[in-house]
Amino acid sequence: MKLDYRQTDALLAVIETGSFEEAATRLNVTASAISQRIRALETRLGQPLVVRSRPCRSTAHGQRLLQYLRRTAWLEEDMAAEMAAEAQAPLVMSLALNADSLGTWFVPTLAEVLIREHVLLDVTVEDQDHTYALMEAGMALACITTEAQPMRGCQAEWLGSMRYRMAATPAFAARYFANGLNRDSARHAPVMVYNRKDALQADFLQNHLGLPRSAYPCHYLPSHESYYAAIRHGLGYGLLPDLQMGDALARGDLIDLAPAWPVDLQLYWHAWKVQSPRLESITRQILQAARAVLGGQPQAEAAPSV
Repeated sequence: MKLDYRQTDALLAVIETGSFEEAATRLNVTASAISQRIRALETRLGQPLVVRSRPCRSTAHGQRLLQYLRRTAWLEEDMAAEMAAEAQAPLVMSLALNADSLGTWFVPTLAEVLIREHVLLDVTVEDQDHTYALMEAGMALACITTEAQPMRGCQAEWLGSMRYRMAATPAFAARYFANGLNRDSARHAPVMVYNRKDALQADFLQNHLGLPRSAYPCHYLPSHESYYAAIRHGLGYGLLPDLQMGDALARGDLIDLAPAWPVDLQLYWHAWKVQSPRLESITRQILQAARAVLGGQPQAEAAPSV
């Protein structure tokens, strides 16, 4: 079945702008024309595609169609770039990355590849447990996530592991943990949390000390650099990646409150199976470069998609 591009363009415009009126302005047609095209597309596919709310949003079937349309657009852009008179026309890669990867190894490790392949980045930052959802919504060409299982139509490749340590300044530790990190003292010490989706600290305290989320005070600071700075200035304590701390532990600027309990976060690269040759080449280079930096051993092989 061949899709009508006017109808699919109308769907994309409605979801991206949030209203039929804004979509009409974008496509230089009337709101009535947008409504007719959406209705015709829904009739043809036999499924509702748009929830007519404020703002408009896609149904589950609409979301699947949007995934397809966006992936098709990316492939077309890549093909056009390859066939352009200028051989080095840039390729835009829409990625969903976790803040710690973006703030530590991603740019320094992959800069050479991205420059060589003339790639322009379009990055959305999200918690590593939630970047996967952006792939499902069709908002990213690839993502880095802790999820090993690929969704339908995608492939997942193990990247490596990032080691985290529960860090604090010596002064903070002396104030709150004079007798070590234990259940009673942790009830009073403020914890640094990236945002309310960040489960890293909560899982650590639940698993090792049996403390639920509501049992201790938290700072929420959704900035990779500011999160680290807050711990360095004694505002709270939290899990920091070795790659970010550098030699701060060796210098004594920070201490490891739980040296017997490091956290190794397994990271996976998810990408659509159907890719252009250029994208496949870039993906292979990204995997090779990342594994050289992250190292470690995978806890389990990523399961094949069905």
